[in-house]
Amino acid sequence: MQDFSGKLAVVTGAGSGMGRELARQLAAAGCHLGLCDISASALEETQAQCLATGPQGLVVSTHACDVSDESQVIAFRDGVAAAHQTNCVHLLFNNAGIGGGGSFFIDDRYEWERTFGVCWYGVYYCSRAFLPLIQAAPEAHIINTSSVNGFWASLGPGTAHTAYSAAKFAVKGFTEALINDCRLHAPHVKVSLVMPGHIGTSIALNTNKVLRGRGALEMSVDEVAATRARMAARGLPVDNLPDEHIRAAMHQMGVDFRDKAPLTAAQAATIILDGVRAGRWRILVGDDANRLDQMVRAEPEQAYEPDFTERMRAQGVLANLTQSAAGDQ
Repeated sequence: MQDFSGKLAVVTGAGSGMGRELARQLAAAGCHLGLCDISASALEETQAQCLATGPQGLVVSTHACDVSDESQVIAFRDGVAAAHQTNCVHLLFNNAGIGGGGSFFIDDRYEWERTFGVCWYGVYYCSRAFLPLIQAAPEAHIINTSSVNGFWASLGPGTAHTAYSAAKFAVKGFTEALINDCRLHAPHVKVSLVMPGHIGTSIALNTNKVLRGRGALEMSVDEVAATRARMAARGLPVDNLPDEHIRAAMHQMGVDFRDKAPLTAAQAATIILDGVRAGRWRILVGDDANRLDQMVRAEPEQAYEPDFTERMRAQGVLANLTQSAAGDQ
């Protein structure tokens, strides 16, 4: 699909980060948009930016939706069809995601399943719901966002990372399986798997809001205590730190994830859309994603050993993430 002008794209998680930047760049290309996010106010900001960027007559509909809830996803689909007065969608970007649920052993089951629900079931429910509209289009493309954690289930040896990684592995397997399924049953539908490395988004800041209804600066006393215990287990001297310092440190980690990334959300969106235009099914986003992919393929048996992470850091691959996860900064 070389030309997005006049097409209709659905983008989940469009309130911030890559979702917002995908929407902005699609709008600039003249593509009509059906956008969803859990935050209605964030969607309004994205909508305004898209309308300011796109040509006159562009239609940008917004739909508050928790993609882990199938009933909300179905309402989202019906809302898009009604707002755009159409029975077809040309592009589906399953982009929404959160972090959390790191340990299968010690983290809260709700947090684990909430993370898995958004990152995996959000992709599944949206793909299911929009499939009839995708099939009805003369040409269409499904773009699913996995992660480097879809082929490397780790942030380094110091941090458990199970829920997010399990979900992103599921997205990867599902998307790759769809390639042949589409060729057999809907050859006019293309599929792309997006695997970003460290991208400057607000996912870390937003995760606390989604999981707990508040940001890191508003963490409860119990949440601070649990965070303090995890930090102490990594060898950090936090026993005598005031609670507000713990809250501030967690908030700053989210800010640093967004602001100190090697690639911006806008740059990532450009790479993704260029990959869609080129018809590529496998879109690695960022130098760190490409290098980590090569390292894991070269030494799969060593991928979860501590020295593997050390070699990654030495090459600058996900260095900020693995150092932070291991408690080194």
